[in-house]
Amino acid sequence: MQFFLILVLFCFAMGRHLPTGPRTALYALIGALSVLPLGLLTKAAEDEDAGRPTRLQRVKRGWVWNQFFVLEEYTGLEPLYIGKLHSDMDKGDGSIKYILNGEGAGTTFTIDDGTGDIHAIQRLDREVKSQYVLRAQARNRLTDRPLEPESEFIVKIQDINDNEPRFLDGPYQATVPEMSQIGTSVIHLTATDADDPTYGNSARVVYSILEGQPYFSVDAKTGMVRVSLADMDREIRENYTVLIQAKDMGGQLGGLAGTTTVNITLSDINDNPPMFEQRLYQMSVPESAPVGSVVGRVWAKDRDIGVNSEMKYSIIDGDGRDTFDVSTDPSNLFGIITVKKPLDFETKPSYTLKVEGANTQPEAVPRHRGTFKDVTIVHVSVEDVDEPPRFDASSYYVEMREDAVAGAQLRTVSARDPDAANNTVRYYIEKSSDPQKNFYIDITSGSLMTVRLLDREEVCWHNITVLAMEMNNPSQISSVSVAVKVLDVNDNLPSLADFSEVYVCENAKAGQLIQTVTAEDADEPQAGHHFTYSLAPEATNNPNFTLRDNQDNTAWILTRRGGWSQSEQSLYYLPIVISDGEQPVQSSTSTLTVRVCSCDHKGSVMTCNAEAYSLPASLSRGALIAILCCIFVLLVMILLMLSLRTHRKKPFLCDEEENVHENIVRYDDEGGGEEDTEAFDIAAMWNPREAHHHVGKMRQDMLPEIESLSRYVPQACVMGGGDSSVHGYVLAKLLEADFDPCAPPYDSLQTYAYEGECSVAESLSSLQSGTSNADHEYDYLNDWGPRFKKLADMYGVLETNSPPLW
Repeated sequence: MQFFLILVLFCFAMGRHLPTGPRTALYALIGALSVLPLGLLTKAAEDEDAGRPTRLQRVKRGWVWNQFFVLEEYTGLEPLYIGKLHSDMDKGDGSIKYILNGEGAGTTFTIDDGTGDIHAIQRLDREVKSQYVLRAQARNRLTDRPLEPESEFIVKIQDINDNEPRFLDGPYQATVPEMSQIGTSVIHLTATDADDPTYGNSARVVYSILEGQPYFSVDAKTGMVRVSLADMDREIRENYTVLIQAKDMGGQLGGLAGTTTVNITLSDINDNPPMFEQRLYQMSVPESAPVGSVVGRVWAKDRDIGVNSEMKYSIIDGDGRDTFDVSTDPSNLFGIITVKKPLDFETKPSYTLKVEGANTQPEAVPRHRGTFKDVTIVHVSVEDVDEPPRFDASSYYVEMREDAVAGAQLRTVSARDPDAANNTVRYYIEKSSDPQKNFYIDITSGSLMTVRLLDREEVCWHNITVLAMEMNNPSQISSVSVAVKVLDVNDNLPSLADFSEVYVCENAKAGQLIQTVTAEDADEPQAGHHFTYSLAPEATNNPNFTLRDNQDNTAWILTRRGGWSQSEQSLYYLPIVISDGEQPVQSSTSTLTVRVCSCDHKGSVMTCNAEAYSLPASLSRGALIAILCCIFVLLVMILLMLSLRTHRKKPFLCDEEENVHENIVRYDDEGGGEEDTEAFDIAAMWNPREAHHHVGKMRQDMLPEIESLSRYVPQACVMGGGDSSVHGYVLAKLLEADFDPCAPPYDSLQTYAYEGECSVAESLSSLQSGTSNADHEYDYLNDWGPRFKKLADMYGVLETNSPPLW
C-alpha cells in the first residue's frame, strides 16, 4: 500500500515536465489506478487477517472512493474519464445502483449507475472553477434502499498553461521630463496571468521591450520602464511609443505572451534661453497719441512652452525710459510698448529704448547665473501732426463777488498753437455751458467778463467751457474748463422761519412761553448767522406780549398778562424786527399772528374758534327723518302760497286791442330796427303828437319811472326834444296808462339806450328810414375807422386810394 502511494506521487511529479499530450494520458491513468489499489490492498489485507487469530477490530466502510484529479481544457471527442466508484457489496450482479449528487452532477459530471464510472461531459476550465464537491451513494437497485451512508469526494481541476499574460489597463500614457538621466523611472507596468501561480511556471511572467530602444528599457522582473538614453530634448522630439511584452513560463520557449503600448511624452523644462526676433526695432507714433496708446510690440521667442516660455519685459536704458512704458500682454509672450507721457514733435522727434526680456521661471539646468534673458534696441520716431491750440493751464478757477457790476473782468485765458506755424487763436464760450449768457469772452485776447449781475442765491457755481480755435484751421479746437465761484454778499433780508401763526391758551398766565421763533437768511456768511430780535417800535409797549432775544439766533415770545378770552379778542398781531450781523446790516419786520385758543389742562389746543357751538354727539334715525319731513312740508306750503298769489294777481283785460302796446319793457340795447314791429307802433313812436291822451283819474298804485329814464337821456336833449323825441312819447304813454282804469297794476317799464338829436354820432337807428324814400348816403362810414369797415362794405361804399388798415 505504501509503495503504491509513493508510485502515484512520483508519477505526478514527473508528469509536470512532460508535454501536454503525454501528461494528460499519464494523469488519466493515475486517476484510474487511484481507485483500484485501495480495494486490492484491502482484499490482501483481509486474506492476511484470515490467517491470524480472531480479534475485535473496527468495521470498515463497505464501498471505496477517493479524491479525483482531472486536467482542464480536455478537447477529446469522447467524455473524459475521471474515475470509478466501487463498493465491496457490489457482487457484479447489477443489484447495486450508484448515485451522484453535488456541484455539476448531471450537467458537468455523469456516473454509470451500474459500474460507478465517472466522466466529464463538458469542457473544464480551472480559471472558471478549480474544484467540484460531489456526493456519492450506493443503493439497492430493487428497493432503492441506501446500502451505505452518503459520502463526499472532491474533483480537482489541474492547471495547464492556457492563459497568456494580459495588461489590464493598457495602452498606457506616461510623462517624463526632458533631459532626464539614465535610469529615471517612467511608469510601472503589471501583467496578470490567470493560470495557477502555485503550479509550475505557467504564471511566472517575464517583461521585455520590443520597440522603443535605445531610449527606454524595462525591468524583466518588475515591469518598471526607465530612461535608457540621456539628454533627450523635447524641442527635438517630444513623443515616443514603446512596445512592452510580458511572457509566462519564465520566458522559456513555448510560453504564452501578451503586449501593450506605452505612449511616453517628454515634458518641458526651462532649458532654452529667450531670444528677440530682431536686434533693432523701428517704430513710429504720432505726437497726438494720448497717454496709454500702443506704439508697437516686441517678442523674445523661447523654444520652451507653457510657463517656461512666459516672459517679463522692462526698459533698462535709453532716453525714452521716462516717456514710454513696456508691459506683457495677457499671453505673457509679447512686450507691448505704450506712451507714458504726452509727446511733442517740436520738443523731441525721436527716442531710443533698450528693452530686456527675461523668463519668469528659473533655469532648470543651472548653466548661467540668474534667469534666461535677452536684450534688444527699440527706436521710436515721433510724427508731426497739426495740433489744436494748447491752453497754459488744464483748468481755471475764478472767484467773483455777486455784487460785481456787469462787464467786470474775471480773468484772461491764454492758448497758443504748439505747431511751428503758430497760427492765431480765437476764443469762444461753448453755448451749452452758459445757457443764460452770463459771461462774455473777448475773441482775440481771451479776457473773460460778466454780462449781467450774478446772484449767488440762484447759482453759486458757474462751470463754463472756453474754446480755442486756430484761425487758419477751424477744425483744430481745444477746450478748457473755467470754474467761477460766486462769493456771497449780504444782500438778503432775514425773515421768520416756519412760524407765521402761533396760539396762546385762554388759561395762560403772565410770563408764560408760547413760542420760540427762529430766523432764516438766504445769505451764507463765513462766520455763520448772528440774528438779533426785537419788537417793532409801535409794539414796544405792547401790554400783551414781550420778546426775549436768547443770543443764539432764537427768541422767546412771552405773555405779559393772563386772562385771555376768545370772546373779547381772538387774534393779536406782533411785529418783530429781525437783523443779521453782517455788513451791510439787513433787517426786516415780520408779523407774528397770535391766536387765542381753548386748551385743556395739559396745554393741548381744543378749539381756536371765536364761538363754539355744541351739537349733539349723535342723532337717531327717527329724529333725522322727522326733521327732513318738516322741511319738506314747509317747502310744499311755500310753493302753494306762491302759486295762489300768482293766480290772484292775473287781471281781467277789458279791452285787449287797446292793451296790446301797453307793456313797456326795459332793456339797455337798441331795438331791432325796421323789422321790429311786433311790440310797438313804430310810426307812432316817431310822431308822439298822434298819441291819444285819455284824461281820467291818475293811478295811485305806482309812480312813473321818469327819473330812471332821465339817467339815459341828456338833459339838454330832453328839454328841447321836439316832435321826434322818443322820450316824450314814452312819458305820454306812461301818463295814459296811469289814468286808464282798466290797465293792469303790474306795468313793466323798459328803458331804452336813447340816442337823440344831440348825440355826437347822431342816431344810428334805422327807425326813421321808413318815412323817406330817398337813398341814404353812407360815405361817412369810411371816416369811422376800421371797426366800421365791414358795415361800409355791406352798404356798397367804395374806397379809393385808401391805405391798408392793418
